[in-house]
Amino acid sequence: MRNSHRIINYIFLFLGVLAISTSAIFVKLSTAPAPIIATYRLVFSTLMILPVMILNKKYILEIKKLRLKQLAAVFSSGIFLAIHYILWFESLRFTSVASSTVLVTMQPLFAFIGSYFFFGERLKKLSIFGGFLSISGSCIIGFGDFNIGGIALIGDLLALLAAGVITAYFLIGQNIRKNLSLVSYVFICYLSSSIFLLGYSVILKYPLIGYQNSDWLWFFCLALIPTILGQTVLNWLIKWLSTSTISMSILGEPVGTCILAYLILNESITYNQILGSTIILIGIGIFLIGKMTKVEK
Repeated sequence: MRNSHRIINYIFLFLGVLAISTSAIFVKLSTAPAPIIATYRLVFSTLMILPVMILNKKYILEIKKLRLKQLAAVFSSGIFLAIHYILWFESLRFTSVASSTVLVTMQPLFAFIGSYFFFGERLKKLSIFGGFLSISGSCIIGFGDFNIGGIALIGDLLALLAAGVITAYFLIGQNIRKNLSLVSYVFICYLSSSIFLLGYSVILKYPLIGYQNSDWLWFFCLALIPTILGQTVLNWLIKWLSTSTISMSILGEPVGTCILAYLILNESITYNQILGSTIILIGIGIFLIGKMTKVEK
């Protein structure tokens, strides 16, 4: 990958992570149950992509040409995304937000392992150091509220599983996106995720209607900004950047969220958040410098 192309990709990676950072803000503003928020986030995202599919027949033809194995892989990617949301939101019922967030951001560990075994990606020591430095920064952010023991362990386990599941989502995307356009991939992925989440909400008897007008606005914002402009950008980049790079950069999400929460929700920023955020950003920088010295596989 040429350096100019690599730098452009990293710029879009930064913008994508910035967009994803708005997710927690919109969730915080909504009064709807977490499964409903996740459901409509994916449903609206699918509906936003649908016109592009209809207006450009090449994507429909591309999907029709997919082998059953490829189609199943993309569908499973969407299922993994849905399960990630379910596990993460359910973990919040048992453990603190800080504990859950810290464990969910452990996904680079799974990404390092998965990228090595599935794609033969070997990281330089500098990148590995940067990765663990960023993870330690994430732990500092949630250190004061970390729950260990009792029923909190159930929530912590669910959050850790959520980290592993989202890594599987990106690993599948890294493989499939080599031969499938972005629009076709995200449409099938978001569609299967929407179907799964709708079924989950219906089974648990969450009402699908009757929410405040403001909630529908936040559902729309969740679909447009953190999903279409955030998640979809990462799915576009996964064709050129590895899962480990994407996962590492997502560690910057809580940093952006802390800043946005301060500006929009008037939430205070603690010393732990300042220190942890600084360490996270330094770690991500070190990781990317290490990646700049080698060719992505």
